[in-house]
Amino acid sequence: MTLSHEEQYQKSWQERQEFAENMQPIIGRLYRNKGIEVVVYGRPLVNATTIEIIKAHKSVERFEGQKLRLRECFPVLEAISKMDLAPGRIDIAKLAYSFIYKNEDKSLSLEAYLERELVTLLNQTDSVKTTDVVLYGFGRIGRLVARLMLERSGPCAKLRLRAIVVRGGKKGDLEKRASLLRRDSIHGPFNGSITVDEENQGIKANGTFIKLIYASSPEDVDYTQYDIHDALVVDNTGIWKDDTELSIHFKSKGTGKVLLTAPAKGKVANIVYGVNQDMILPEDKIVSAASCTTNAITPVLKALNDQYGIRNGHVETVHSYTNDQNLIDNYHSADRRGRAAPLNMVLTSTGAASAVAKALPELKGKLTGNAIRVPVANVSMAILSLNLDKATNRDELNDFLQRTSLFSELQDQIDYTSSTEIVSSDLVGSRYAGVVDSQATIVDGDRCVLYVWYDNEFGYSTQVIRVMNDMAGIKYPTLPVTC
Repeated sequence: MTLSHEEQYQKSWQERQEFAENMQPIIGRLYRNKGIEVVVYGRPLVNATTIEIIKAHKSVERFEGQKLRLRECFPVLEAISKMDLAPGRIDIAKLAYSFIYKNEDKSLSLEAYLERELVTLLNQTDSVKTTDVVLYGFGRIGRLVARLMLERSGPCAKLRLRAIVVRGGKKGDLEKRASLLRRDSIHGPFNGSITVDEENQGIKANGTFIKLIYASSPEDVDYTQYDIHDALVVDNTGIWKDDTELSIHFKSKGTGKVLLTAPAKGKVANIVYGVNQDMILPEDKIVSAASCTTNAITPVLKALNDQYGIRNGHVETVHSYTNDQNLIDNYHSADRRGRAAPLNMVLTSTGAASAVAKALPELKGKLTGNAIRVPVANVSMAILSLNLDKATNRDELNDFLQRTSLFSELQDQIDYTSSTEIVSSDLVGSRYAGVVDSQATIVDGDRCVLYVWYDNEFGYSTQVIRVMNDMAGIKYPTLPVTC
């Protein structure tokens, strides 16, 4: 019997759902038991819903111009689950698409193909040690870093969130801290279980016990009394900015290294992961993850400079308001920031343009910058107005940026959208440092204007996690290698 169009569509949808549901337990076991993170063209599938898995596969057609069906991808995932692999990040869609549509050796079996493409993980042992992590400060970035760590908790997780240090300690404080982790007005509810352990003064989240330590200063804390040793302390306060000031953390017993989640001054390296992480040396004790804006624009600027050369340019940041501003008009030491953030566009300064040079020295002195704070709670945009060394056109430039987002060493930092309807709220929760809005690209010979969206909270926090992994010596490959 011939099926109607509606019946065919329904049958196709049910098939996709079934394959996605069958993928979920395999994806979970690969991560929990082997430390393998499964992605589809950069989209993570660990803890993904069936709908999220289906949508991730739909994105392949947008990039390749050809569908990749879940039934074509499932055998790849199933075969990988039977292999003896060390931890890593595996893009099953890129493997499936290449095997089906780009593999010139048709005599090669899927198993043989995967052994060839995943050889760097095959039959290898994992020698990476676990690292204790302490979050010093538990504001916007601290809580999102905690969320990112907890969604990847388990026996194979190498970063272990052991403690959070905050001021206070008043009655009910522990429950309030837990509640702020459990619920978020912008990013929604926490994906997991959170309970308060009053007796042991801690929070239990997704099987992880996190000690809450109350202290006014790092020198008041002894982490070793909580069996925390050689810890990576992530300073989310922004109180201390240079190497001398941040050294106060080493007065805490049990501190191994310090990461600042703000731009640093002095001799501290400002790291934009994907661009200059090679600057992190094993002996480095203090590192900065730079700013959200610097992380958003530097990868795109690097890609453009490598391909076309940048003579000079201007960066204008349209930035969501932050906790540094006032809700209603009141005194503020900085110009204009005293005016009500939810009611005004506020012209202010940004150090992001000059900070780019710390990660990308070849652009030193070539960029100017300014910022406008706008009445949006999250997600910002950087407008890059650049003069290039080489002339190009809009299609060529967009094609280059799309390929960069998929098949380069910057694929985790740069995302790309061709939507004509996308707005800021659509980017809440984006795990990329920046998202190129291709439909807004302007090119006139050697001049171009690019619009780069970024979730200045969540996207930045994912970059912080990457720097944390590097500082802890956790460096797993992303396969297949498509650079």
